[in-house]
Amino acid sequence: MTPPADARRPPTTESHPSGTDPLTLVVGVHLVLVDDGTVLLGRRRNTAYANGMWHLPSGHMEPGERVTGSMTREAEEELGIRIAEADLELVHTLHHLDADDGRSRLQLFFRPTRYDGRVRNAEPHKCDALRWWPLDGLPGTTVPYTVHALAEIARGRCLSTVGWAA
Repeated sequence: MTPPADARRPPTTESHPSGTDPLTLVVGVHLVLVDDGTVLLGRRRNTAYANGMWHLPSGHMEPGERVTGSMTREAEEELGIRIAEADLELVHTLHHLDADDGRSRLQLFFRPTRYDGRVRNAEPHKCDALRWWPLDGLPGTTVPYTVHALAEIARGRCLSTVGWAA
């Protein structure tokens, strides 16, 4: 349905004041592989963020990529598996305000309906272990927003926020 002409927002041509930028979100993609009540996590190694902590296979969108293309690329790079973009189901969206750098991040969590290949650690220089953990027994050294998102997914919630003032 098209809004009435007077309700449409006029195009803007103004520039942003000196020293400010328009909102930019960092978009992260996360793969949620669940098997018989367990979830696959990798322990991060030689990374700037959460070194030594357990986390879902994940990465960031690169310029010019579709979000689903980012997820399929990361799955192949990190786990050696191939996922068709059409086989990805978005199971959770997390709007995360990162306390470390103050940046607003949109974290998207995907579950594949199917994939090809055998899961393996394809990036041992960035991940020193892959392990299946019970969803109700994640290690204490799991990235906190990962724990949050997995709990929200288990509750059937598709959207949450973390890090914002109440």
